[in-house]
Amino acid sequence: MQTVRSRILDILKQSGQASVGALAERLDLAPISVRYHLDILLSDNLITVSQAEGRRRVGRPQKLYSLTENAESHFPDNFALLTAGVVRQMKQMLPPEKIEGCFRTLAEEMAQPVTLQSSSDEELDERMGKVVAFLNERGYLAQWEPASGTLRTHNCPYTGVAAEHKEICCMDLALVESLSGQSCECVQAIADGATCCSFRVQTDVDGHVAGTQRVELSV
Repeated sequence: MQTVRSRILDILKQSGQASVGALAERLDLAPISVRYHLDILLSDNLITVSQAEGRRRVGRPQKLYSLTENAESHFPDNFALLTAGVVRQMKQMLPPEKIEGCFRTLAEEMAQPVTLQSSSDEELDERMGKVVAFLNERGYLAQWEPASGTLRTHNCPYTGVAAEHKEICCMDLALVESLSGQSCECVQAIADGATCCSFRVQTDVDGHVAGTQRVELSV
């Protein structure tokens, strides 16, 4: 991203919102130049524009610019570093079975929005539609393949952590089990160099959602 547009995002992050005039003053640029960069940021859905409350005595109503949720990816975070540190500390302080239990409980809590709204007699494809929507909202790029009974996730939100700490992969397996209401098997994982994570969903004989059976997770 060009430096000027990066500086605009930084200013909006600090101030919450700003007008063209305020941005021009901070950037030491002409307003017409600032509008050029704002138009690009608007088209990229990184900022939004609203009208300032109240009427100005002369001229057009003042417009205020602010960040969208998409702009958050512009700012660095320490998510991966923090996650890796937490898992490392857990592994130093807890026995393996306790760590597995912690991640399984976390997965079950994460799955509650789906499990609480689902019933045990619904068709599996209907349930998996909810699962895919849930995972995609969280950046997994999930895809359900009914013919093979396979759920694929093409993005790992924990890239850079899962390769070192396979407990994260175990948590995802437990998450898919909780969401689907089925016993599942992880066939391949991005952390192992595969292009996607694949989970084989083991259904009951009539294709309905069954009670989840516990499977042992190896780390």
